[in-house]
Amino acid sequence: MRKAKIERKTNETSIALDLTIDGTGRSSIDTGVGFFDHMLTLMTKHGLFDLRVACDGDLNVDQHHSVEDIGIALGQTFQEALGNKEGITRYANVTTPMDEALSTISLDISGRPYFVYNIEGLKDKVGNFDTELVEEFFQAFVSNAKVTLHINLAYGKNTHHMIESIFKGFGRALDEATQKNPRIKGIPSTKGSL
Repeated sequence: MRKAKIERKTNETSIALDLTIDGTGRSSIDTGVGFFDHMLTLMTKHGLFDLRVACDGDLNVDQHHSVEDIGIALGQTFQEALGNKEGITRYANVTTPMDEALSTISLDISGRPYFVYNIEGLKDKVGNFDTELVEEFFQAFVSNAKVTLHINLAYGKNTHHMIESIFKGFGRALDEATQKNPRIKGIPSTKGSL
């Protein structure tokens, strides 16, 4: 089983996170940020991995530290759970509709962190969730998982739907890119390492 867990404690957050890549979509998410819990649950369900997240963060300040630090922890566990990356598909390109919203996630498990975020039209908040934290979460994940990730929103009107499209697509892209392909022998790179 490709899985990993982490306990990460700082002066701002205390996080326990368990990730199983080859899962069934089960989740237990408690970040203290309701909308973010919903997005991580959707991501897990559509990515068909198993994820447990418990976070005690300084929400009296704001949501930033909790959301960013969960991105860090998830990126670190993802990289560890993948192991040496032998036989993985490596790439994924997933377009996901959510009612009137449409996003495309392009992912390369490259060993090189690079992030492109082309999103326009989000309102500042969904409920009490600061939508600028979507970008912060994915930047933290990319930097720690060492992947290349492009997020492009083609269109949308409802901010909840737009973000939901992104998180569902991200889960699907992670699932696709991490799949083992029996035709791929060794590391899927001409360099011989990722």
